[in-house]
Amino acid sequence: MKVDGGITTDLSKVPEQAKALEEAGMSAVMSAETAHDPFFPLLVASQHTERVQVMTSIAVAFARTPMILANIGHDLNHYSNGRFILGLGSQIKPHITKRFSMPWSSPAARMREFILSMRAIWANWHEQEPLQFTGKFYTHTLMTPFFTPTDNEYGAPKVFLAAVGPKMTEVAGEVADGIIIHPFTTMKYLRETTMPALERGWAKAGKQRDDFEISYPGFVVTGETEEDMAKSAAAAKKQIAFYGSTPAYKIVLDSIGVGDIQSELNAMSKQGRWDEMATLITDDIMKEFAVIAEADNLANSIIDRYGDLVDRTSAAYGGIPEARQAEIISKLTAV
Repeated sequence: MKVDGGITTDLSKVPEQAKALEEAGMSAVMSAETAHDPFFPLLVASQHTERVQVMTSIAVAFARTPMILANIGHDLNHYSNGRFILGLGSQIKPHITKRFSMPWSSPAARMREFILSMRAIWANWHEQEPLQFTGKFYTHTLMTPFFTPTDNEYGAPKVFLAAVGPKMTEVAGEVADGIIIHPFTTMKYLRETTMPALERGWAKAGKQRDDFEISYPGFVVTGETEEDMAKSAAAAKKQIAFYGSTPAYKIVLDSIGVGDIQSELNAMSKQGRWDEMATLITDDIMKEFAVIAEADNLANSIIDRYGDLVDRTSAAYGGIPEARQAEIISKLTAV
């Protein structure tokens, strides 16, 4: 199993942190699009590492156009010597329309076309295929030599797609190279909804399981003391409640029979009652989402829970000494 680690958005600290993650045996360093651009940290990380992949987890696709991301993906993949993974997500409608001022409609169908249009652009640059992509949402039919990259040694980057619902998950299976499964996923939902949707996507594209990577940065509740465990559990419940307030994610709560709390979580979020929301997440609900284990047994617990399905996970073991974290990562990467 590959283990990936997140890096800071403080560009002055990225070199030291990226080197440390590479030395710790990480497979990739990741940057997410939250309050800062997700690509700048990876550019810096690429300059100061040699082996680890560099990955967005995630960049918001619909905040940009396929041509813009095709350019960024090409440049980062070349600069990193073929180590870049373009991890994409759709975000939700209010953010796309109100924060980014971009169009929103049919997110799964739009994302499918978005990725296919990027692949058409890359095929033009790397394989000299005519650029003739005409779709419902995106059209790309103009490319001249002046705008065509010539540094094509490493080709196009891999594309991973974040997905929760079965439609987007099926799109990931069909047109992406991997999926980033949302942490807000129960094992029941993963096995009974996510995996069948991926299989439908693979069948459409004629893919095999070995052609695809499944990344799952699941929740972890861990520590070396009871106090550590309690703090970790409180943080997990707060994050689960935050995600659970999203109407589109009710389907995941439904998978374990607690979908009725979604409307209450959503109402509390609109009232700004963020801390109170966590009180709705019981220990039983938390167990459905999180691996709960003390540090000594964490690696084995992760492997037992989803090691038969997942190719890569993320290291987020706050509160555990670095030496112990290295042991956990070593055990996971040995699988």
